[in-house]
Amino acid sequence: MSSRTGPAQEQVLSALQSTKHRLEYLTPNDWALIADRAKLVTFKKNEPLLRQGKQSKVVYVITSGKVSVAVSGTRLAQLGPGQVCGEMAFLENTLASATATAEEEVEAYALEWQGLMDLFELFPHLASRFYRSLAVNLSRRLREQNTLKQSASLDLKRS
Repeated sequence: MSSRTGPAQEQVLSALQSTKHRLEYLTPNDWALIADRAKLVTFKKNEPLLRQGKQSKVVYVITSGKVSVAVSGTRLAQLGPGQVCGEMAFLENTLASATATAEEEVEAYALEWQGLMDLFELFPHLASRFYRSLAVNLSRRLREQNTLKQSASLDLKRS
């Protein structure tokens, strides 16, 4: 994992504000505050961002590349730019519930939990928008998983 800062961050922030699966309630000013506290990191193909059952005090906002999410070796999802991983452990203050692995080179903002908490203390409205965005994203993921399970169930009944 390596890190970068500088003019590239401005391009990344612009892209994050318009990507499909973004943290949609964050404002451009919110992103600037978050980027100021975050570190832009790079993961090589097959490098884990998070490991199931391990402690990680970091939330990642993916800026480029694709990440595979698996629980006990079963792939559940693929994440891309604008999406977040590590948020469940952050919300629950617990161990990672899944393993997130770079499928290709991945760049992400690494947000340390304490840095986020400090930021939220200073800017409570940012916290509100951040948590609301996470809630909407988790709701979408749950709906997607439910749809996949219903489709699989229908396929079994037809066989």
